[in-house]
Amino acid sequence: MNSTAPLAERMRPITLDELVGQEHLTGKGSILRTAIEQGNIPSMILWGPPGVGKTTIANIIANTLSVPYFQLSAISSGVKDVREVIEEAKQTSRSILFIDEIHRFNKGQQDALLGAVEKGIITLIGATTENPSFEVNSALLSRCQVYVLRPLQEKGLKELLHQAITKDEILKQNKIELKETEALLNISGGDARKLLNLLELIVTSTNKKEITITDDYVMNVAQKKIALYDKQGEQHYDIISAFIKSMRGSDPNGAVYWLARMIEGGEDVKFIARRMLIFASEDVGNANPNALLLANATFDAVSKIGYPESRIILSQCATYLASSVKSNAAVVAIMEAQQAVQQNGDLPVPLHIRNAPTKLMKDLDYGKNYQYSHLGEGNFIEQEYLPEKLAGTAFYKPGNNARENELRKFLKERWKGKYNY
Repeated sequence: MNSTAPLAERMRPITLDELVGQEHLTGKGSILRTAIEQGNIPSMILWGPPGVGKTTIANIIANTLSVPYFQLSAISSGVKDVREVIEEAKQTSRSILFIDEIHRFNKGQQDALLGAVEKGIITLIGATTENPSFEVNSALLSRCQVYVLRPLQEKGLKELLHQAITKDEILKQNKIELKETEALLNISGGDARKLLNLLELIVTSTNKKEITITDDYVMNVAQKKIALYDKQGEQHYDIISAFIKSMRGSDPNGAVYWLARMIEGGEDVKFIARRMLIFASEDVGNANPNALLLANATFDAVSKIGYPESRIILSQCATYLASSVKSNAAVVAIMEAQQAVQQNGDLPVPLHIRNAPTKLMKDLDYGKNYQYSHLGEGNFIEQEYLPEKLAGTAFYKPGNNARENELRKFLKERWKGKYNY
């Protein structure tokens, strides 16, 4: 490896066994690893946040299968480049075409891939940080398997740091002690590439051969030089994070500033609108249900109207969301409910609320004791809707705001102490 390459590139795994994280896809017996070992991979979309191994997995596949490998970036490549690769691939067999940030390809560029993928001229591997259901044409998506890559956890990130200081030929020349890692992990945000390049920045910021890395030292260096390692577009994710957190913190001034930064940088209007649509439920929720309506209308509007006019619509929505009362009760509810499912498995549905489409099922009392709520006073009849093991569990706990206080009052009147509201 070229010693001038960034640390993240020098440490890039070349085999599946070296890959940290994504065990659900590449661990022993996993679906993707099995396909690679059998030498029969499908066209695929690798969907996940930055720095979790999408490009690395594509490289490993090509190296393992020893097939012709072409790589394009959707940022700098067009239909002409795609067609040139396809023509070259026709002269070989089982060629792989890797397209980074495939969500940035427009419909015409994606359509140019369809025939070659369908005929098997190329095996497509697309990488995206965006939901492919929104950003990849349905015709192309139907010809690809979608594999979801997960953010790296603390254990994996610490393993990467240890590998870097013990195996990298350049870093090994120093005596490095990782006394504290919290700042490194927090600043990198789970992005392995950003983590390793930040580590390299920390090490090269001093002429000392013996380096003790502490949180204070990392923060001091990062605040002075963080732009130096932010060369590959990671700042994109820092700015959207600042935008979201400004809205969550009810600061419309911060929100509109970071919005302006994205607009001036030419950010995709739908990317911004989609983040606000998620925010409207995740951070505002039932405290102000109109937020979701406005965010959805914003997404629809900016999908029809490009820059510069769409900036006004985005600004209206961002300042509204930032100025709105907040509640994360909805996201907490679904997270707790999912945790209950994971911990308790597939608990049986109570007989009285099961579907009973056949005579046998009706004879077995499926649905027999169900009471139709609209026949009760105030369209309510108290009965159990949760599995017996979870009876009385309150997943949704309304937030402390005017709208959800009304909901709490309504639910308390209905359930009369059964749930802890």
